[in-house]
Amino acid sequence: MSSSSAVPAAKPPIRDALVAAAFRLFLERGYEQTTVDDIVALAGVGRRSFFRYFPSKEDVVFPDHERCLAEMTAFLAAGGPEHEPVRRVCDAARLVLRMYAENPAFSVQRYRLTRQVPGLRAYELSVVWRYERALAEYLRARFTGRPDGTLRADVIAAAVVAAHNNALRSWLRSDGKGDPGAAVDHALGHVQMTFGRSAAGVGVTGPAATPTPATWIAPAGTAGPVRADAATGRSDDVVVLVSRRDAPLWRVVQELETALGRA
Repeated sequence: MSSSSAVPAAKPPIRDALVAAAFRLFLERGYEQTTVDDIVALAGVGRRSFFRYFPSKEDVVFPDHERCLAEMTAFLAAGGPEHEPVRRVCDAARLVLRMYAENPAFSVQRYRLTRQVPGLRAYELSVVWRYERALAEYLRARFTGRPDGTLRADVIAAAVVAAHNNALRSWLRSDGKGDPGAAVDHALGHVQMTFGRSAAGVGVTGPAATPTPATWIAPAGTAGPVRADAATGRSDDVVVLVSRRDAPLWRVVQELETALGRA
């Protein structure tokens, strides 16, 4: 086949072309020195096309957050009473990580840019707040009628966002090296260990609620077991842990450490 018969490469969608042009100019000239007119000129489209996709220049830096926020909101709305609420919001946060991990080079580039431009940092914080609000609204609904339900919802939502962002930003500072999923899982594990136990069963019904193992200690010389909090604490105590088969291993270990006074 001759080269003249080759099919020309398809042009990228206008939205993608605008993002690519914007970041090329941001890197070459700087964010503040780049105008919307510069971006549309490089992308080969008109100003009207730019504002059809992006309300402002700031929005072109964060082109995927609206989609991700919509996905998170839909994911939370699809949750039923069988879903343990703390686990559900942690899984929702992982949708944000997936968005960043889909294009590590772009995510690292954007992270560097937002560190350099105070206005973009402020914009990013407003985006983060919207994620946190979505998580909190879901949790508030799940904790309705419970003591301190609103307080608990807001604290857990803030903790999820803080844990997720701590791991995410560490990955971004490393230029996208390593496994961001493992880092975020580790961070969110702290949230589940801290709040999952106290929140387990709140707004949850049925056997699918996160199971909590019942810990019993059988002190030496006694006829039968007693609850861990009533145990003698002697060094020769025999610890018997009774747990549901589907209880998470981290929770079993947590209960064992609590019974032994090591928590």
